[in-house]
Amino acid sequence: MSGACPICGKPAAPAYRPFCSKRCADVDLQRWFTGGYVVPAGAQEEEETPSTRSEEDEV
Repeated sequence: MSGACPICGKPAAPAYRPFCSKRCADVDLQRWFTGGYVVPAGAQEEEETPSTRSEEDEV
């Protein structure tokens, strides 16, 4: 028993695991491409890049 397809809930097919079919695999891929899924990111400190440094820093 492989579990249920995360898209439609049908039993997963070994060839498309964890999905039941190519269609459900494509639906999932389309959601990633269009921003349907988002991986949350924490706040990061802004790194200093050469373009943000002042001329005084380059002495």
